[in-house]
Amino acid sequence: MGITSAFFTATSGINSTSRALSEIGNNLANAQTIGYKSRSVIFGDLFGATIGGGGTTNGLVEGRGVRVMGIDPSFTQGSLQTTSNALDLAIDGDGFFWVKDSNGNDFYTRAGQFGIDSSGNIVTPADMKLQGFQANSSGTILGTTGDLILTTTQESGSATTSASMSGNLKASETATTFAISDPVGTSHFSTGLRVFDSLGVGHDLTIYFTKTAANTWQYNVVASTSEVSSTSTSGTNALVARGTLGFTTAGLLDTESSVTYFNSGGTGIDFTGAATGQTIAFDFGTSITTDGGSGTDGMLQQGGDSVLLTLSQNGFANGTLVGTTIGENGVITGRFSNGTTRNLGQVALVRFSNPDGLQPVGRNLFIQTADSGTPLSGAPSSGSFGKVFANTLETSNVDLGDELVNMITMQRGFQANARIITTTDTLLGELVNLSR
Repeated sequence: MGITSAFFTATSGINSTSRALSEIGNNLANAQTIGYKSRSVIFGDLFGATIGGGGTTNGLVEGRGVRVMGIDPSFTQGSLQTTSNALDLAIDGDGFFWVKDSNGNDFYTRAGQFGIDSSGNIVTPADMKLQGFQANSSGTILGTTGDLILTTTQESGSATTSASMSGNLKASETATTFAISDPVGTSHFSTGLRVFDSLGVGHDLTIYFTKTAANTWQYNVVASTSEVSSTSTSGTNALVARGTLGFTTAGLLDTESSVTYFNSGGTGIDFTGAATGQTIAFDFGTSITTDGGSGTDGMLQQGGDSVLLTLSQNGFANGTLVGTTIGENGVITGRFSNGTTRNLGQVALVRFSNPDGLQPVGRNLFIQTADSGTPLSGAPSSGSFGKVFANTLETSNVDLGDELVNMITMQRGFQANARIITTTDTLLGELVNLSR
């Protein structure tokens, strides 16, 4: 080939370095873009036809310049930045967030800037819905995936079915008989207990402890007559349940009787306006004879004053969603105003055998290609999937120093290729002037 081939070789260098400068500029422009992954140009040399020489087996091959072979993304981890938004999520490790548009098309992103739309969906700024594992009404995470929705704004109330307590009953008390007409005067110790009916409505009960014989105590559960139906009442007091506790001579809980109820059928407690016959299992510890226990983990009859150490029950009122937390495993836990918590779903992550094969489509999104392989979904912190951090964002992985050095290098390459063109033009001018 003649001297004019230098024009085309230099032109390829100019085009390639221009393309590289464009990518460098794009990286610098996105240095503050959340979840952005830097990209670099891959060059490949060009050769023309054999021009002869070089011995009997190898010919001389003329170089024709350079071309852009592809754009190589870098999926190295970006720095993690703390935020005040609980739905700002960052992946520490392998994986992508999986989102869908309104048409059901799948996209993948490392940018975890999420919020809530009017329907309660967790969405990106582009209104794409975050995908995850669903949870049922009891908070169990299921294996099915779908839109993560925080529409559970209420947690329905739950009736009290058990109450437990521990403490001490004064051993030196004198035996007496309990009377509903004078519960305070005919008991030795009492404690309040708030329980909930089938509608989640709270009711205040009082448990009166009366020593009836040596090492024998009776507990009587009393409610307000305006809140229950009972066959044993006096004034505003209604006796709703009764039981007996027996202790060993060492003061350990030995026996517990079954609970006697005082509604019309003796089946439970009838709270006004709620389901009838509500039963409550009163747990005073693992008694020796009745439960086969040690008799030391609940109520005791020892020296000293009567005292209650612990008291709990399992019912709760209706509550509204007041906040959410997201763990490293992606589980979204809702906090309700009644003090309860429940799993609302779990963020799903997706990984690819060749993430470099993903095609960027803008807005911090990627789509699957034949080169990327099939997406594999899973839970954060499991297998090869990374952890998810709430109140955190992954910043761009662009290294400003590297990009500026690359920019200078490409600029010099552009200038050198441009000089080849001007030099070749000068030589051609000299060649034309030979005829003068």
